[in-house]
Amino acid sequence: MINRVVLVGRLTKDPEFRTTPSGVNVANFTLAVNRTFTNAQGEREADFINVVVFRKQAENVNNYLFKGSLAGVDGRIQSRSYENKEGQRVFVTEVVADSVQFLEPKGNHNQQNVSKGQQTGTNKQQSRSDNPFANANGPIDIQDDDLPF
Repeated sequence: MINRVVLVGRLTKDPEFRTTPSGVNVANFTLAVNRTFTNAQGEREADFINVVVFRKQAENVNNYLFKGSLAGVDGRIQSRSYENKEGQRVFVTEVVADSVQFLEPKGNHNQQNVSKGQQTGTNKQQSRSDNPFANANGPIDIQDDDLPF
């Protein structure tokens, strides 16, 4: 049997972090993953996938990922159910992450966020100028003669 999931997307909000009564750290977040096709109106839709991660990876997610962060998740799909306060059975399908990769530069959110979830325009501008791969003059014109192959 195979149950393997690989996702790349952006967090829809800051991760929710908690510690279980037995001392295990848990972080939950939702990843927005764009579909590869457009709908009838020509718009690209996204799937919003719930992810749960445990232990040290959960701490790292809580400390370094924020709303809008680009992340890669490798894990498995898990289904579970529970009874809510109204006595109804609720079914949940989520990805249990074995690995979460941070896919943006290390200081990207530290420069953009004064504190978790707050942004300022000057810090945004500064982080763009610090990006060595950014090109403020538009697309780069590469000729066939420039390529090594």
